[in-house]
Amino acid sequence: MSEWWTYSLSDFLLFSPRTYYRLFELYNAAIWPAQVLALALGLAILALLRRAGVSRGRLIAAILAGCWLWVAIAFHLARYATINWAAVYFAGAFALEAALLIWTGVVRGRLVFGPNSAPARRIGLSLFVFALALEPLVGPLLGRSLRQAEIFGVAPDPTALATLALLSLAIGPVRWELIVLPAIWCAISGATLAAMRSADAWILPAAAALVLLLCVRKTMERRRARSMAVERESGRLV
Repeated sequence: MSEWWTYSLSDFLLFSPRTYYRLFELYNAAIWPAQVLALALGLAILALLRRAGVSRGRLIAAILAGCWLWVAIAFHLARYATINWAAVYFAGAFALEAALLIWTGVVRGRLVFGPNSAPARRIGLSLFVFALALEPLVGPLLGRSLRQAEIFGVAPDPTALATLALLSLAIGPVRWELIVLPAIWCAISGATLAAMRSADAWILPAAAALVLLLCVRKTMERRRARSMAVERESGRLV
């Protein structure tokens, strides 16, 4: 038996790259024109981001939850599970993220978005636009068919990245409970693409890492501001 350290990621791959990308081609053909509706929902989110308000945050959370649930059922359970036994667990994780978005964003109204000029907002918006408009073009630019394009709202990778980007834009404390699963998926997808020696394997993990850095910075700034406020209040009392 070979030593475990002699194995590479590709040794654990359950399918060939051709099978994987063919899966997206068949999936896109089967669900057409759902992609058009998904992109329209993405544009609706961009419009909702222009003004602040709890009601707009609820609408964005509801749209994202619907997308995550769609991917859980229509992609992971119905398609991906035919070539990867782990897809059943991926479906459960995506359904759980949908439930968390409903609870935190819709029921409790804890996701609030609003315009500001902070550099972090520009980065978050850029990542969302990338997930919405540019990520579907990455495959064709690398020589794959446009029919295999991964679209926000119906494919897991752009849906996860767009969600992370939006969560980095939310006003108030970082909702880490909503960030964990999309970030994990970005790592899993990156590892899968790396195992297939795909040139775009680095994109999703790098984008997720950037969002995590933004969220960590935001959390630290909020703690620093709260600490300074407590010190000022203590000084007034003295």
